[in-house]
Amino acid sequence: MTADGVEEEYGDEPDEGGDPIALRLEALILGAERRYTPFQAARAAGVSMDLASRFWRAMGFADIGQAKALTEADVLALRRLAGLVEAGLLSEPMAVQVARSTGQTTARLADWQIDSFLEGLTEPQEPGMTRTEITYPLVELLLPELEEFLIYVWRRQLAAATGRVVQAQDDAEMVDRRLAVGFADLVGFTRLTRRLEEEELGELVEAFETTAADLVAAHGGRLIKTLGDEVLYSADDAGTAAEIGLRLIETMTHDETMPELRVGIAFGTVTTRMGDVFGTTVNLASRLTSIAPKDAVLVDQALAEELTRNGDAPKSEAEVGEGEEAAGYRFALQPMWQRPVRGLGMVEPWLLSRRGG
Repeated sequence: MTADGVEEEYGDEPDEGGDPIALRLEALILGAERRYTPFQAARAAGVSMDLASRFWRAMGFADIGQAKALTEADVLALRRLAGLVEAGLLSEPMAVQVARSTGQTTARLADWQIDSFLEGLTEPQEPGMTRTEITYPLVELLLPELEEFLIYVWRRQLAAATGRVVQAQDDAEMVDRRLAVGFADLVGFTRLTRRLEEEELGELVEAFETTAADLVAAHGGRLIKTLGDEVLYSADDAGTAAEIGLRLIETMTHDETMPELRVGIAFGTVTTRMGDVFGTTVNLASRLTSIAPKDAVLVDQALAEELTRNGDAPKSEAEVGEGEEAAGYRFALQPMWQRPVRGLGMVEPWLLSRRGG
């Protein structure tokens, strides 16, 4: 049955109840009013209820039973995903992954925009008006601009990611690649959560994440994710990862509002999936972070070797002379005592510092 047919069949059914202002905001943002139950939407899109439910859950939405809460846009989205599968462009599991990765990414973005962006714009409130009443005209003005900006940034990121894939040496390298992976962790964060007010703690975390994200991007790395008191980033080469790690330490050290920072970096084969990274190299970087001294960067043997091979650091400090020869290196490496690391055996960490620092 066509979408028009479904509209004629179900168009006169009453809408589900709800807050009138909230429903108006929802209709404004979605561009359509609630018209379909999940079964009706699946039928209109020409897909099975099972597949429609899998797509819906993958995007991060709770089951809604048979409430009439879906719109024409939901039908179109189902039809598009199912069409990609039918055309052979995506397998069914891959289509579910597309729905999941998109849902997870945009859910965080939407939460941030509502919690921070719109909240700031609606304060102070106009006399006699509630925040909800102010939010509607703001959303009406901002929605098309934010939508266009989102598409622009997504296309830019997609172009960058595609470029990295095209430059991969072979098909295996597109999934399992040799990368430098770094963790940066705020020291004593648990104690801070007991001492600081919620608003102060939120401001500290936001400042840390913002500073880290800016430094990682500015110096050619990629921010993988933030975990409140910890950030995970990657870089294609050891020198870039090392520079980012030291910059993070240097920047945070000069900020009196920030606690000490520890950074651990490892180099090796990394599995990438849905924008995240996995594998022994990632685990090693995390372990190095946990044993790093305060305001210091620890790297593994593989990253130290990459730095020396590329001429970023000397093989031995004893071989470094004075003057121009010493100035040719960016970093200094100091071997630390070997130690057992849980799940990874014996590890030989190196203390990374800036030449002349």
